Amino acid sequence: MTVILLRHGVSTSNTARTLAGRSAGVDLTDRGREQAQMVAGRLAALPIEHIVTSPLLRCQRTVAPLADKLGIEAEPDERLLEVDYGDWTGRALSELVSEPLWKIVQQHASAAVFPSGEGLAQVQFRAVSAVREHDRLLAEKHGTDVLWVACTHGDVIKSLLADAFGIHLDGFQRIVVEPASISVVRYSPTAPYVWRLNDTGTDLSTLAAISPHTGGESRSGPVPGGETGTTGSGDNGVTERPES
Repeated sequence: MTVILLRHGVSTSNTARTLAGRSAGVDLTDRGREQAQMVAGRLAALPIEHIVTSPLLRCQRTVAPLADKLGIEAEPDERLLEVDYGDWTGRALSELVSEPLWKIVQQHASAAVFPSGEGLAQVQFRAVSAVREHDRLLAEKHGTDVLWVACTHGDVIKSLLADAFGIHLDGFQRIVVEPASISVVRYSPTAPYVWRLNDTGTDLSTLAAISPHTGGESRSGPVPGGETGTTGSGDNGVTERPES
């Protein structure tokens, strides 16, 4: 069984550099809507049998063009919801870097629990459980290998990929998952295998933002929400380093 992990396109919160979390009404930007159409164009020719999505608007909007092309109704699953960032929800990233919890999120993610929210270890458990269950049910239904799509959020996908790579959750910040990127995991009876990672097609413009040869500067590294700390693709970005 093979799942395409699709992150939602650039959202209004991404461009505002705030931590959207589960805030209602966070929609895609014009760029995000373009990305959703491009994703549909890239994936519609594949033999996709099923689509599952986070119920949040930005994921529903991202997967809608693909679902329309395939004639498949996307199934919402709350286990693929964005992290419940609790009291951090809606706050500017530039403010959050000064919080003591920031360093824990960066360096010891398995111990990170957001105030009045959930822990990243809980996020990984629910997300992996959801993907494994959908895999099992699709296998039972079709009796053969199935290709399917799960549209969700940056930190959720990073936690799924950490599990697939067999690395500790504390290392998940080393994984980059950009808006509208796809990562592909094939689950076999013995182990998962990562076939694609952070695939955004042919656009490599974000690399220019971190290349020393172009005068670019490596920014903050990953931040909550699955962002990379660069601004090349419309992601959230902060100039402060989390270690400072």
